[in-house]
Amino acid sequence: MSDHIGHECGVALVRLLKPLSYYEQKYGSPLWGFTKLFLLMEKQHNRGQDGAGVACVKLDVPAGEPFMFRERNVKANPLDKIFKQLLGQYNDHVKAGVIHPEFADTVKQNFDFGGELLLGHLRYGTSGGYNISACHPFFRRSPWPTRNLALCGNFNLTNTHELNRSLIAMGQHPIFASDTQAILEKIGFFLDEEHEDIYRFLRKRDLSGAAMSRQISEELDVARVLTRASQKWDGGYVLAGLIGNGDAFVARDPSGIRPVSYFQNDEVVAFASERAPLMTVFDLAVEDVKEVQPGNVVVIKRRGTVTEVPFTAPMPRASCSFERIYFSRGNDVEIYRERQALGGQLADQVIRAIDHDWANTVFSFIPNTAEVAYYGLMSALRTRRRDEVKATLLKAAAENKVTEALLDDVILRNWPRGEKVVSKDIKIRTFIGQETMRNQLASHVYDITYGSVRAGQDTLVCVDDSIVRGTTLRRSILRILARLNPKKIIIVSTAPQIRYPDCYGIDMSELGKFVAFEAAVSLIRERGQAQLLDEVYELCRGEVNKTGAVNEVRRIYKPFTPQEISAKIVELVRPKNLAWKGKIEIIFQSIENLHEAVPNHRGDWYFTGKYPTPGGYHVVNQAYVNYYEKTDGRSY
Repeated sequence: MSDHIGHECGVALVRLLKPLSYYEQKYGSPLWGFTKLFLLMEKQHNRGQDGAGVACVKLDVPAGEPFMFRERNVKANPLDKIFKQLLGQYNDHVKAGVIHPEFADTVKQNFDFGGELLLGHLRYGTSGGYNISACHPFFRRSPWPTRNLALCGNFNLTNTHELNRSLIAMGQHPIFASDTQAILEKIGFFLDEEHEDIYRFLRKRDLSGAAMSRQISEELDVARVLTRASQKWDGGYVLAGLIGNGDAFVARDPSGIRPVSYFQNDEVVAFASERAPLMTVFDLAVEDVKEVQPGNVVVIKRRGTVTEVPFTAPMPRASCSFERIYFSRGNDVEIYRERQALGGQLADQVIRAIDHDWANTVFSFIPNTAEVAYYGLMSALRTRRRDEVKATLLKAAAENKVTEALLDDVILRNWPRGEKVVSKDIKIRTFIGQETMRNQLASHVYDITYGSVRAGQDTLVCVDDSIVRGTTLRRSILRILARLNPKKIIIVSTAPQIRYPDCYGIDMSELGKFVAFEAAVSLIRERGQAQLLDEVYELCRGEVNKTGAVNEVRRIYKPFTPQEISAKIVELVRPKNLAWKGKIEIIFQSIENLHEAVPNHRGDWYFTGKYPTPGGYHVVNQAYVNYYEKTDGRSY
């Protein structure tokens, strides 16, 4: 993606079903599970670099000794720092003779993460700041094991303020405004309730304290806790939690917006936000990995049983299409094929844009996430070209006009030509705080291959996976491509125009920053329809105040065709004072072709404005109110 937008977070959970000694004997290391957690997180580092955190619960720890542990880091390369630190502690204990790796009991006794339950989180911060206190997993502690909770997730809720008000109504005093803290306290409240209900029932049985604790742990119904806690949750979420008694859970929102998968055998149960990391880390086939179904929670009890049950009423499925277009790693076989299809679906539009001029067109992509879609486009273009050649040959044969010149000039030489026109210089860092200098550096992040395009003769077609703000096109990409002096530049987006904010995990919440919205507003003003902006403002205010389920912002786009908005986007992103005078065109994917290429992930609210939850409609209307009133910041 030429524009940077925030990633969703990533989660990983590993539950060992055997004693540590089993893994030492079979795999040569008592840290087999710990290593698998690190690998699952490393294979998902694309999902967030703002912070990382890990937690561990040990089973069967004697009273008086700690059984839950956590490490978090928000510095550069946080995942590496966490595991380097923890492994350093482990190796120091080995050198000191405190830990003997061949004796797993010494590992469990002396290494904080020598436990059976391991939880990991990679954070992209969309709220709560970037300091250590906002980094997952969050902890809730108690002397009772069943009341201890470590929680992390990949989510955004649209109604955090409402949840905090409900906590206050319960008599609590919530301190943090983040949705993570609100969910932690909500689950914690009903975890306490569940504990108390069981305790009151068992108290009549005259059990010893140890027996009472074991029985509470056994009867704790995690799914019921989630059902009671989630009554007012509105958003997209995957939650992963460890309870101090040794239970664990992973829950998914009822619309299936956020992804999570898992697998189990007789040695381990493991979860990850994406399927491919599980396949890679545990050497699995596709059919070995299951998807947690929307509205379900997978519960792993202390005794090792695994059950998947509903905890909330299902809603129409709306799995995030952006996961498939951009966020998830493309080495998942289904995602790889979908991204190829996204590129292939654009072939007809591209052919019209180049007017079938195969001989004078160069096809490329803007690195790196658009590469697979580029291959899909090239495959589709070659198919179309073969069809043209076949038709030409058949016609020439029928008219007895097959000549060597026809074969050479018209058929054999005019095939889609691909070049590596742009490459990214990974050595350039653009974290400089001063904006002017940062923009200058950003313009040099990409290098071009000089001579790959014939100056003044070739049209240059570049595939990008999506265009959000248009900032990078305006500031660097188009300037860089113009240095090659092509006859024309065509930017091809595998995603449709992004018109509406996201509120379920992606950091795209400010309406005024979308170049498609900017283009629509510009067209409205140019055509003397500025009163429409005022009318939409009043309608949005009304929807916000009555918490309605109508997207009034759709009225902004209604007067215009997608082609008109695309043409205006070209005007907005064309760099000022650009010496190159060639034509620029931007082609966007259609909604229909998106759904055909990605049939099972039809969450498309950022393109269509059709939100899967009531909170989404509140957010989009509030986003317009914020834009109109010139209020910066998120709309939820």
